[in-house]
Amino acid sequence: MELTAGNPATPLTSGARAAVRGAPDPAGPEPAGRPLPPRGGVADRAGGALLGLAVGDALGAPAENMRPSEIRRRWGRIEGFVSDDPAGTDDTEYAIFSGLLLARHGSALTVTHVERAWHLWIADLDEGPFRGAGFSERGTLENLRRGLAAPISAQHRHAWSDGLAMRAAPFGVFAAGRPAEAARLVAVDGRVSHDGEGIYGGQAVAAGVAAAMTGAGVTSVIAAALSVVPMDSWTARSLRRAVTAAQHPHPDRLTRERAVRSAVVIGGYPWTDLAPEAVGLAFGAFAAARGDFRTAVLTAVNMGRDADTTAAVAGALAGALHGASAIPRVWADAIGPVRGSCLPSMRGYHVLDIAELLTPDENETEEPGGGPPGAEPLASGAPGTVAGR
Repeated sequence: MELTAGNPATPLTSGARAAVRGAPDPAGPEPAGRPLPPRGGVADRAGGALLGLAVGDALGAPAENMRPSEIRRRWGRIEGFVSDDPAGTDDTEYAIFSGLLLARHGSALTVTHVERAWHLWIADLDEGPFRGAGFSERGTLENLRRGLAAPISAQHRHAWSDGLAMRAAPFGVFAAGRPAEAARLVAVDGRVSHDGEGIYGGQAVAAGVAAAMTGAGVTSVIAAALSVVPMDSWTARSLRRAVTAAQHPHPDRLTRERAVRSAVVIGGYPWTDLAPEAVGLAFGAFAAARGDFRTAVLTAVNMGRDADTTAAVAGALAGALHGASAIPRVWADAIGPVRGSCLPSMRGYHVLDIAELLTPDENETEEPGGGPPGAEPLASGAPGTVAGR
């Protein structure tokens, strides 16, 4: 697939392997419902990971920052979309942003590439002072606009947030079966915006998705996530506690969710975007569901807190494990090209197109650098090219 230099806001035209042109598709946006990749194989799992992320994001968005009791009072138990117009949030749009960057550079990705993309696609655009979504992104944009460079750009009050974890799934898709490489690459991406536990959270998610992409069992996915972060880190402790609570016998679903939540949530703490907490809740939901997509996502949603991110991560893990075909079709059909409500430069891209970019063609071999064949450095100006696809 070839990405031609041009307007970064240009939507992808319909059909697999379509080019991203320098002008909008005159036919207008694609309909939300799209053909899914064929069952089985890496394309199905790649589509499942990123479509699962977007579905979880859209399902969880209305419950973001809510307590389970508040969710029950308003909706009972959330079992599907509670919005008449479901859509992804910053989680999906930043995942697309990172996916495009990764597709361009592959394993040759550097912090310089990431920093330059933040400037070109976000910080230097005339879109208001803080159009960058969560606190970690806002702090990063403020620092970049002040002329600070990575890693100093990540020195803000929310460097420990789940903002990297929410966009980490594409790295697991790209480095399928290579959790350590997925963790290395997502850390490169994260140096611009995160530090410490914020990076560990992204690494755990990327590694978990990389393992799930090979069809590894739930236990192996969790082990892969733990293998790439320091065992004495807050992220690792939170993840272990959540999974242990999820796997303990419980009389009913609500009791299990309360146990998982109690294992990792800091009562009374005002910020719900803590990476160790969000990643713990997501893996706890994944473990409680034994990898089942629908159960994993709904468990994350109904536990509240940063529900769009926890459900997005749980959806990415379960989607990578079972493929896009495991996602309820009514949920999959609700996901259309992103609207650019957070990142206008991402408007018009669909997560399935990003999954395709990150997945080698059949019989296609990878070049020594590990990235897509022919991937070139990001040139000055608008997005560059991924050639040879």
